[in-house]
Amino acid sequence: MEIFCHITQSYSLRQVNLHRILVMELTALTAISPIDGRYRSKTADLAPYLSEFGLIKYRVHVEIEYLIAMSRTGIDKLKPLQSEDVQSKLRSVVTSFSEADAQQVKDTEKVTNHDVKAVEYFVKDQLDHLGLGDIKEFVHFGLTSQDINNTAIPYSLKISSDEVLVPMLEQVVSLIAEHATTYKDVPMLAKTHGQPASPTRLGKEFQVFVSRLSEQISQLKSLRWPAKFGGATGNMNAHVVAYPELSWNDFANDFVETLGLRRSEPTTQIEHYDNLAAKFDAMRRINVILIDFCRDIWTYISMEYFKQKIAKNEVGSSAMPHKVNPIDFENAEGNLGFANACLNHLSEKLPVSRLQRDLTDSTVLRNVGVPMGHMAIAFQSILKGLGKLLLNQDAINRDLENNWAVVAEAIQTILRREGYPNPYETLKGLTRTNDEINKVRIHAFIEELDVDQDIKEEMKLITPFNYTGL
Repeated sequence: MEIFCHITQSYSLRQVNLHRILVMELTALTAISPIDGRYRSKTADLAPYLSEFGLIKYRVHVEIEYLIAMSRTGIDKLKPLQSEDVQSKLRSVVTSFSEADAQQVKDTEKVTNHDVKAVEYFVKDQLDHLGLGDIKEFVHFGLTSQDINNTAIPYSLKISSDEVLVPMLEQVVSLIAEHATTYKDVPMLAKTHGQPASPTRLGKEFQVFVSRLSEQISQLKSLRWPAKFGGATGNMNAHVVAYPELSWNDFANDFVETLGLRRSEPTTQIEHYDNLAAKFDAMRRINVILIDFCRDIWTYISMEYFKQKIAKNEVGSSAMPHKVNPIDFENAEGNLGFANACLNHLSEKLPVSRLQRDLTDSTVLRNVGVPMGHMAIAFQSILKGLGKLLLNQDAINRDLENNWAVVAEAIQTILRREGYPNPYETLKGLTRTNDEINKVRIHAFIEELDVDQDIKEEMKLITPFNYTGL
């Protein structure tokens, strides 16, 4: 009995504490997710599109655009909507949509226990205010919730991608390209398998990422954002039974196209998400390239090829005052990895649904803003990190000077050209030792070769600083 009472008391205390937590105001300090808390300033530009407010707003947008599109079918009762003035007033419901409007929808949802129905009632209420109450039953006419969700969500993703995420990504690529230009003539020791290899140019190594990212951004843009629009089970049954003379498939295709989306056809009750998954996969590939980039820059910093600008009051380590950590690239790598975990789940889960639909896609779709938020955080961290890089030419030169063995490839290639016997094996004997290989030793080796003096002089001109190819 004592144990039971103790458990009951503990549970009661937990309830009290839980109540205290529930009544806390949502702020950057109380938000559970860091994208709405710690990093809110970095994700704020996405909020108008990918938040609950954004979801409600774009649902309203689709309902109103659908109503206007319906008026062009020739349905007599909708002729009042053919007026440009009326259409402008209707569209102002979206352009002036406020948090108070979104809250009104949420309050209605508490009664209906259905989010899309609450949106329908909101739009009908707006029609009453505009003196269009006679046609309000054409709001959501013949539709199911997923006609709205599977159009509003990809639309919000399209707009947020076009206006926020992709421009931010292109800014990252542009800054990497600037570094590629700045460092285009900087020779650098390459590392393959972590070992010294034929020299390269630092700018060219940055340009590799510019090329990779540009290609994947192009592929991302080439993929159309998909939408589903076809009634309760995808066949536009209700539309056909009400107005069998109209070409509803053409109507649906044209309507979705006006939003800049591409209609998937045929479908079940929901979008099949294959093309949306392709979008997420394209984003994931971009993130993988950026993770690769962050790790390379992190490594260059650890090799002291780059130093970092120091902020006077910034602390690198709580214990070691001397440290200036590459935290921006580490932060970016972590956020990109988290984004990819979400994107991977979205692309694997969304295309799978039982029969004509189950509800698992609905709850997952509410999280599409999460990977976008983490991507935005990562992009801004990379921009910040790139802005702090300071080239350490001395460290780069020191590595080149300490690795004269890398010109062995050049020497043996010239010897091959000249028909010298076993040039690879000859250079292998020189370089695969634990003895120091420096300029003096290389030149002494060249002098001992049985080749013309002009060939020797040609080989002596080769250094780790100029053997950088194209």
